[in-house]
Amino acid sequence: MPNAAASVAALAFGLAVALGLAQPALAQTAGPVPLTFGVGAATDYEFRGISQTRNRPNAFASLDAELGALGYAGAWASNVDFGDGTRAEVDLYGGVRPKLGPVTLDLGFVRYLYAGQRAGPHEDYTELKVAPSLALGPATFGAAWLHSEDFFRRSGPSNYLEANASLPIGASPFSVSGAVGRQEVRGPGDYTTWNLGLSYAFRRHLGFDLRYWDTSAHGLGSVYDAKLVLGLKATFP
Repeated sequence: MPNAAASVAALAFGLAVALGLAQPALAQTAGPVPLTFGVGAATDYEFRGISQTRNRPNAFASLDAELGALGYAGAWASNVDFGDGTRAEVDLYGGVRPKLGPVTLDLGFVRYLYAGQRAGPHEDYTELKVAPSLALGPATFGAAWLHSEDFFRRSGPSNYLEANASLPIGASPFSVSGAVGRQEVRGPGDYTTWNLGLSYAFRRHLGFDLRYWDTSAHGLGSVYDAKLVLGLKATFP
């Protein structure tokens, strides 16, 4: 849909301008804005336990900027397939990470944009995020609450609640992580999702992730069913 493509282009341009304006100010105290580029692929694109590619592979790319006292900003893009003509997703996000004693608090937003939408319920939406995390020894424990006033396809207010944890396996390049979440949307579409995975960091910029996903919404279609997903991601620099 032209309007969706225009929105993606406009917001991406706005992100680039924001990064460009922030960089000179930060350069006076902390040098250039650190940018991280990422590319990757996976056997499926899982979002809260639901396949966004109809159980097929996806490829993705990302750009992240650390803005010092101003927080962080970034963009992420992937192919999608909802069976309605939509072909790509672009997420724009930003926020701040203040520390409250041992707790790091992530306060931010995510704007989800979809290219190729046909006439019908609008798919673009925005979520606000509150996500505290706490490091206890080598382990990290976290929680998240994401809220949208008008969720995907204008399905009304939504809330997603999650508890998560990660732990490196000794001094090895392996780590384990998992999460349990609850997606609530107005109507009968509420469900619980969980995942558990093993990650391997190959050198510094390359990582593999093998993860089991499942939901409580079996019977609503194969995109909700349990699956094992293998992913690969490279980051630069």
